[in-house]
This record gives sequence, structure tokens and C-alpha cells, in this order.
Amino acid sequence: DANRQISEYKFKLSKAEQDITTLEQNIARLEGQVARYKNAAENAEKVEDELKAEKRKLQRELRTALDKIEEMEMTNSHLMKRLEKMKANRTALLSQQ
Repeated sequence: DANRQISEYKFKLSKAEQDITTLEQNIARLEGQVARYKNAAENAEKVEDELKAEKRKLQRELRTALDKIEEMEMTNSHLMKRLEKMKANRTALLSQQ
């Protein structure tokens, strides 16, 4: 009976050691995954920061371009009015002659 119990305990010990080995391998694998995911998350945050900076830069450029367009439209409007006045003056001068 004692030999049977010893054999049973040896089997349980062997099984427990196998389970421990399997669990240690799982731990190592999961730690590797955690490291990869952490690295990927850090890279994603870096890319996000770069994209935010690029977006701010592009928004500044857009505001500058829109300001220039508005300024050019005002200049164009002013020049068109001057041209119309000059045409009117020329027509008036020609009609006086």
C-alpha cells in the first residue's frame, strides 16, 4: 500500500513538474507578447504625436493660405473698381471730344 502511495505521489510530482514547466513557458511567451505590445503602443504614440504636429503645421499653412486668398481677393476687387473707374473716365473723355 505504501509503495502504491509512493508511486502515486511520484506520478503527481512528475505531473506537477510538467505543469510548472508548461506554466513557466506560458509566462515567458506572455512576457514576450507584453514586451511586443508595449513597444507597439509606444511606437503608435510616437506616430500619433508626429501626426498631431503635422496636422497643426498643415492647419497653420491652411490659415496662411486662406488669409492670402482673402487678401488677393480684396486686392483684385480694389483693382477691378479702379479699372472700372478708369474705363468710365475714358468713356467720359471720349464722349466730350
